[in-house]
Order: sequence, then structure tokens, then C-alpha cells
Amino acid sequence: MSEAITATDRPKRWSVPFSTEMDDAAVSRVLGHVPFNAMQPENFSRASPLRELVRNDMRLRQYRAGEIIVREGDYGTSAFFVMSGKAEVVLSPDLPTRVLGRRDAPSRGLWRSFAQLWSNAREDEVLRDRDAQGADSAEPRIILQDVPQILDRHRTATLTTGDFFGEIAALSRMPRTATIFARTDGTELLEIRWQGLRDIMRGDPALRAHINRIYRERALSTFLREIPFLRHLGPEAHAEVAAATQFETYGDYDWSGDYKKLAQSGEDIVTREPVVAAEGDYPNGVVLVRAGFARVTQRFGAGHRTLNYLGAGQIYGLDEIAHQWRKPGQPVSLQTTLRVIGYTHLLIIPTAVIHRVVLPSLPTRELPPLLPEIESGPAAETRVEAPVSRLSADRMDFLTENRFFNGTKSMVIDMERCTRCDDCVRACAATHDNNPRFLRSGPIQGNIMVANACMHCADPVCMIGCPTGAIHRDSFEGEVVINPVTCIGCGVCANQCPYNSIRIVETRDASGEILVASDAKPILKATKCDLCLDQLGGPACVRACPHDALARVNLNTLDEFVDWLHR
Repeated sequence: MSEAITATDRPKRWSVPFSTEMDDAAVSRVLGHVPFNAMQPENFSRASPLRELVRNDMRLRQYRAGEIIVREGDYGTSAFFVMSGKAEVVLSPDLPTRVLGRRDAPSRGLWRSFAQLWSNAREDEVLRDRDAQGADSAEPRIILQDVPQILDRHRTATLTTGDFFGEIAALSRMPRTATIFARTDGTELLEIRWQGLRDIMRGDPALRAHINRIYRERALSTFLREIPFLRHLGPEAHAEVAAATQFETYGDYDWSGDYKKLAQSGEDIVTREPVVAAEGDYPNGVVLVRAGFARVTQRFGAGHRTLNYLGAGQIYGLDEIAHQWRKPGQPVSLQTTLRVIGYTHLLIIPTAVIHRVVLPSLPTRELPPLLPEIESGPAAETRVEAPVSRLSADRMDFLTENRFFNGTKSMVIDMERCTRCDDCVRACAATHDNNPRFLRSGPIQGNIMVANACMHCADPVCMIGCPTGAIHRDSFEGEVVINPVTCIGCGVCANQCPYNSIRIVETRDASGEILVASDAKPILKATKCDLCLDQLGGPACVRACPHDALARVNLNTLDEFVDWLHR
């Protein structure tokens, strides 16, 4: 029996523009504004001409005084440019949660959760009308009630015409670093989807240089204030540290492709990772991981072993530098090697500044402990055995070689407890219109499998190439989700995902008919785990496992994983 089909237009790059209100007059007004009026249209590609980038990847928005534009901690994939008016950045202290209007993500009620067991479509991948989200769908507007009081009690900075902000979150796939609200009525902003910002930066070197400069400045200033061993610094000392700090970027923004090739080739991945600081060298500075990940290794026999990996906010080299400061006559070299993994932002504070400014400010109880007794001698000859992680070396290598530390909600399965009943898969299907969003398969080490389910990564490289922004972070919790309306089924996200967690599938309408384009080929969409965001009780796969064999674990930190292993 042949299946019914429904013809429709195949989605394209700009089938769903950022706004339906960017007419010719609005586009011309933007292009007449500095810095857009200095851009050369011939520098842009035919596929993404400047005028069409403005029309399809930008929108003009008006804000009232006190209205919140972005909130600290939210995930966003767009940058902003002040066309007119003023905006205020709240630097410190943070605004209370109630003032920011935070709320929980919507969830299904108890009755609807039960009803889905018998109301799901029989066919897989049904695209329902209720899933649609238009480009100009209504967004919650939050107004600060007492702006003068906020300005009195909080340290702020003013943004005026011509200022960019939000580019850090847009380009680095990180949460917003500050809350920003409109200072004046009628403040007009140009909001730019990150895909459009990326393409404009490619075509205009001046804008690219400007964005890179303010990105580095704002990332540095914000990040240094969050480092525990720097919190005792006064304003002048903090400024001195900031002025001396070097900002380094290692690896490729689109790192997954090279990783996949290396993994398939069987080459030693560790030797291909850029070395930031080598074991045995003099410690030139404290390295702070701003974003991304780094691997800590130590020589072991004829090779090396992985001791740990470092994520955002973690540091390297402070123990050796503090030891030298406390024991000037006993020089010590770096005890481990630091290598970057993927795309990583690092801040490096020179040793001289640490000795002169930072360490004298620390109370004695907060100084790093002295390294174990070592023989005096040239720095390059001293070596202390670094502590080994609570995980076995084999398991540490497994997590690191497969880049699983990137996952904040990785699906780990204890294969000794798992009976292969597939209740987890059936529960997933029951909550997603008979479409399971993962497969009970994946790499195995010992008794542990890391399943091919979306890990909702700290660095979601799947978002990099999406031409429409269909794959994005949820604004409240940061889960990586896909908007089925704007997804064009191009497969870029699936190809980018290092973990084989995204599938491209045929779609059907609510009546079960296959959707096809005018060329008679099926309409494809990307699908993956969404952590059952609208379900009571969280991920259905975890709740359905009758043997406590499955968990969603944050592998950014080892403690949670180790605790689960020894539960």
C-alpha cells in the first residue's frame, strides 16, 4: 500500500526571516547608518549579499525605559547594535531573580502526560501545527519597576548610539554575561542573528576587528572578577592584572570536523593537540580557561597519561608559581603539560604579576600548598608526581579521547545493570509522537556506555553551521533544542555533532501524510533529544529504566560521574 504524500515548498536559508517587518525602507535606513554605510557590497558573497543579510538576519526593535533587553545567565544567539537611545549594563551586584522575571520552562500537566500515551500518531516524525513558532512570535517583556533605585544600588555602564553588545554570547555559544535594560523610552536596537553577524564579519574586516576587540575587552573584565584567587584585589590591583593579562585563542571554531577525521584515522589525538605549556618548562604564567576545554597530561613511561581536563573557570600553573614565591631558593618546573582540546579561549597572567600583585593579597590560608619536597636544582630538572584523578587512567582516557567532557547531560548506561529491555527507548518514543530521540548504542569502556543521545554540550558545535538558527539554546536552562519550523533539513548540525546524536528524518503532517517538496523529494528535518523539557519529572528515559542503569550526568566535572559510578 502506497503512503500518502503532501507537496510543499522546500525550506531555504531565509525561508523564515528574522523579522517580517524589514522592508526596503528599513533595510536602507540600516545601511545608511555607521558602520554599515562604509561596508563594501562587493566584499560579500552572492549567496549572502549585504542587503539580504540585513533584510533576513536583522530586525529593528523598540524598547521602553526600564525594559530588559538581555538577562545575565540567559543563552542567546544574537547580538545588538544601538541605533538610537541609551541602554544600561548592570555590572555589579547582580539583580535579584524576581526583578529579572525569571520563570520555569512550561511543562505538561499530569493529565496531558498520561493522554500522550494513547494520543500519539502511529507514524514517526509527525510535525504538528502546535510546534510552529513564527519568527516574530510574541516574547515576554520585562520592565524594571524602580530604575533610579537600581542605578543607585548597582554599578552600571551606559551604551549609546553605535555601540555593540551581546556579541560574546552570539559568537562563543556562552550565556549572557550581564543584564542590559533600556535607559530611555523609544530606545531602538538592531538585533542581529549570529549567522548574520558571522557573515557580515566575513565581508567587513573593520567590523570584524572591532567586534574582536570589544569581545576580548569585555570577556577579560568580566571573567577576572569571577576568579576566586583574584577576589582580594582592589580596583587598582585588578586594573594592573587586567592590563598585563594576555588573551589567547587556540584551535578552530569549527573543531568537530578535524576531531572526526582524527578519530577515524586512528592517530594519537593527544599529540595533535596544541601545547600551551609543557612539563619541565619554567612556569611563565597562570593559565585561566575562559571557554572551551584543556587536557592536563604527565609523562608516563615512553608516553603520557591524562590526569584531568579543565573547563571554564579552572586554572593551571598556580601551584608551581606559588611554590616559587614561597620558596625563592627552590625553583620548580611545570609538573604537567597543558594541551587545548577543540576551540579554547585562555587568559594568561604573567608570573611576575602573580608574584608582585596577586599572591601578596591572598591570606595565608588561601595560598596553594607547597609542592612535596623536591631536590634543589635547575627548574627544568625538578619534577613532582602529580596527583591522579579519582577515575582510572583507562576511564579518563575514554572520556577525553571521545570528548565526552563536553556534555552537561550525557546519557551514561551501566551495562552490568542494563538488561537491554529498551524501556528507555520506548518511553522516549511515547513522549515524542512515536519518535525515539536516541539510540541505545554508543562507545563502551568497561561496563559503561555513553549513548548516542544529545549531551546538551557546554560547547555545542552543532549550532555553528546552522544557516537559519533553528538549532539553539533554550533561554532559561540552556538545553540545545531544534525549532522544526525553521529547520531546513540541510544536515549541517548532524554532520557537525561529534557524537552522532542528531538524525535527519522524513517528516509527516498531522494527518500522517509524508511531506514532500515540489521536486517530489521528502522534506527532511533534524531531530534529537530535547531532555523532555515539557514533561513532568524530567527525561522519560531515566524515569523508565527499571534497573537504575541509566542516568543523565554532567561530565564537565568528574565528581558527579564518580559519585554515580560508586552509587
